[in-house]
Amino acid sequence: MKVPKAGALVAVVGLALTASGCGGDSGPKGNLAIGIKFDQPGVGLREQGGTFSGFDVDVSTYIAKELGYKPEQIEFKKVDSSDRELLLQYNEVKFVAASYSINEKRKEKVDFAGPYFLAHQDLLVRADETSITKAEDLNNKKLCSVTGSTSAQNVKDKLAPKASLLELDGYSECVVALQDGLVDALTTDNSILAGYAAQKANTGKFKLVGLSMSNENYGIGVKKGDKDLQTKINAALKKMVQDGSWETAVKKNFGPANYRNEPAPQITTGS
Repeated sequence: MKVPKAGALVAVVGLALTASGCGGDSGPKGNLAIGIKFDQPGVGLREQGGTFSGFDVDVSTYIAKELGYKPEQIEFKKVDSSDRELLLQYNEVKFVAASYSINEKRKEKVDFAGPYFLAHQDLLVRADETSITKAEDLNNKKLCSVTGSTSAQNVKDKLAPKASLLELDGYSECVVALQDGLVDALTTDNSILAGYAAQKANTGKFKLVGLSMSNENYGIGVKKGDKDLQTKINAALKKMVQDGSWETAVKKNFGPANYRNEPAPQITTGS
């Protein structure tokens, strides 16, 4: 991602300040810019016609409501794994909900609310693949993931050092490469992989290996030091679990893939 020019940055900052201002009883004025993935079925997907679907979309919409924003005030912005921190640092978005795993390296640059979901790293392979049943089988094979993701590096560093790694801009590109035989497996969180496998266009083409190579606690990224927003989002997440909306969103987005989710994790940030 290119760093915004001075003029654009001033405009972006102005928009963010407007969005965060109070509007009395009518709620905050202006739009609320939220960073999500546009290419992750079941998690964050931009549909034809400009609508959005996915678990992160439902979580973001719930949080926005709790912050006082109306649905028409929400502005979803595309984020890639490699530019989530920059979008927050330059005020292009107020928060990021984009299968954003909490880790110590990322916490140096941003603050997190949550976690609000626990996923596990897995592998997606072609339906007729029989030679890959564990991560070590990826040695001397081609593995795909996206630039900036921790998943592929985790496999290469710890489990299959002889694997060839192909990093692309998005998971959709990796799915195409897998379908075309350019790579042997795609690795990321099982929630994301289940979303792709469940798409109608992919019926019968792919399968999950069924591994749990890591614990991925999804968090809501906010600008470093914005403790007030972090606290408000944590409160919204707790309420979402308590009133049943969280479970409803999980079943709605992951149920068709027969995905077995973990229970809602305990919120551990902001304390």
